[in-house]
Amino acid sequence: MTAVNSRPPAKGTVLNFALNAEDISASVDKIIAEAKATFDAVAAQTKPTFESVIAPLATRENKRSAEYAVITFLQNVSTDKSVRDASTEAEEKLDAFEIESMMREDLYKVVHAVYENKKELEALDDEDRRLVKKLELQFQRSGLALASDKRERLGEIRKRLSELGIKFSRNVNENDGRKTFTREELAGLPDSFFEGRETEVVDGVEKFVVTTKYPDMVPVMELAHHETTRQQLAVANEQRCPENVPLMQEAIGLRLEAARLLGYKTHAEYVLVEKMADSPKSVMDFEEDLRSKLNVLAKRELKEFEERKRADKSVLGKPYEGLYTWDFRYYANQIKERKHKISSEEVKQYFPMKQVTRGILDVYQSMLGLRFVKVADPPVWHPDVEMYEVWEAHEDVFVGHFYLDLFPRDAKYNHAAVWPIRPGYAKPDGTHEFPVAAMVANFPKPTPSAPALMTHDDAVTLLHELGHVFHSICSQTKWARFHGTQTEGDFVEAPSQMLENWGWEPSVLRRFAVHHSSGEPIPEDLVKRLVAAKNEGAGLFNLRQVFFGLFDMAIHDTADGKVDAKAIYNQLRQDVSLFKNGSDDTWGMATFGHMMGGYDAGYYGYLWSEVFSADMYASRFLKEGVNNPKTGMDYRREILRPGGSRDASVSLHRFLGRDPNNKAFLKSIGLDAE
Repeated sequence: MTAVNSRPPAKGTVLNFALNAEDISASVDKIIAEAKATFDAVAAQTKPTFESVIAPLATRENKRSAEYAVITFLQNVSTDKSVRDASTEAEEKLDAFEIESMMREDLYKVVHAVYENKKELEALDDEDRRLVKKLELQFQRSGLALASDKRERLGEIRKRLSELGIKFSRNVNENDGRKTFTREELAGLPDSFFEGRETEVVDGVEKFVVTTKYPDMVPVMELAHHETTRQQLAVANEQRCPENVPLMQEAIGLRLEAARLLGYKTHAEYVLVEKMADSPKSVMDFEEDLRSKLNVLAKRELKEFEERKRADKSVLGKPYEGLYTWDFRYYANQIKERKHKISSEEVKQYFPMKQVTRGILDVYQSMLGLRFVKVADPPVWHPDVEMYEVWEAHEDVFVGHFYLDLFPRDAKYNHAAVWPIRPGYAKPDGTHEFPVAAMVANFPKPTPSAPALMTHDDAVTLLHELGHVFHSICSQTKWARFHGTQTEGDFVEAPSQMLENWGWEPSVLRRFAVHHSSGEPIPEDLVKRLVAAKNEGAGLFNLRQVFFGLFDMAIHDTADGKVDAKAIYNQLRQDVSLFKNGSDDTWGMATFGHMMGGYDAGYYGYLWSEVFSADMYASRFLKEGVNNPKTGMDYRREILRPGGSRDASVSLHRFLGRDPNNKAFLKSIGLDAE
């Protein structure tokens, strides 16, 4: 699959991440100066046309995208605090400039003139016409129709919201929780968990350091037999970043104020105008209907959890006091082991990261008709990072490249996500800019006795995030604004969610799941048990997703803004997810990054888009074969290539041959469609 390349990456495609604080500051000044010159020239047009107004504005977006993305990306991955600080400051300054620019009356005047020229508008191609309409809407939503005092206030709000979001994210990245436990307190964890682990002597007793990073948190919550251990780590995680509580509260109030200035009753109403779900009612109907269906399934699952915990308490001679949030992963894992004889430790032995990554990249190569070449000694931001070139499989045609930054380290972004570093777009000379994407994750590192081993969930996460990578890589649009994942927010997860299904396909698993020491492929019986256990606890798991969506709407679909985010989070979680919070004072919403990172009034989209992903998978790939190259190329052509250059509903109809429905989705989570 991936031959190591000893030559430099393809000419003209390499980005420079080796920036210091001074470089970043200079880039910011250059971006702003060039933008001002463009904006002034456009605003001075006396006969506004698409070519004299819209094209220069969009060309500016094309050219600045990569430079902006690199300097703001570094705050998430750099080991140099001065670079992270400069990156954060750069994002604040650039965002403030963009907000000010979108409130320039002289710019809006010429854009609106083009929009009102219906004859020219109709003569444009579809993507150009869409561009004009999106720019007009963007200026309207920036308050250009408001009186000057209200417009000025809206600008102040937008700048402050940008600052709040950046501070919130920085706090989450740089403030991991940390606890120490004895070996006995961590009973249930495998020997590999302790290899190379930091220890401390506390009151004369050697203890192991456990953080709230995923590679520590997940195994402890799944495997630690002592409830107090799980409880202490869960509480430590939910008491992180208390400084973020007032930041979120302030953001909620400011979002509502901005929405009301623009004539909307709530922030959710404002956001949803541009989504597939076009109103808060549509979202709430979807969430409540799903909650009702899931409750039937979840309450059956809850009985098994209760029986198991009662039995554990009985053995210890302790009273049963209920199920708590820190019990979910543990008893879900226990039930899987008991009912399906699935041991996460056994499964992990067949998921060495090197082989799994290679195998999953093979899946994408075959499906999308691509060829990946790993670059030797790549110019990257950390030695752990790998860089790959992407070529057409059957032609000597370069497509783009991507980076994989998969291991945890201090002050690094602490979840899994993809940054579309450089969008593709059409150049004036008729060529196309090559897209670049970077995946950042926190998978377990190697230990002294074993290579890096992934859980099956990790492998599914890798499939999902690489779905975002190749949405960026395979997209081909005229304008950067529409490239790749720049789709409706409640569709953007669907392509990646669909690819998760490959992690449950026996024929696919056998291609890359091999024992890390013997090289033996994963036993067929283990694959069968793994697949059989797929929907174990699905009702409770998906209720947790419903909870996040309902919390989002509770704080954003309010007409008076008088909400206590911390109290709503804790109460809703208990009511919806069916697990108790416990008596400790916690503020889990303070690390709910989605609410401050662009998913406000949009979290419902994770489940909403599952409807589309399940339909695409069941109706095309499952029916025609998961390894069918024609289906893969249809998917690349109709779903990935258009990006946001057309409505997602059009792309779905083209791929499915009909409008989507929810039958496959309900079946996929263990429910029957009515």
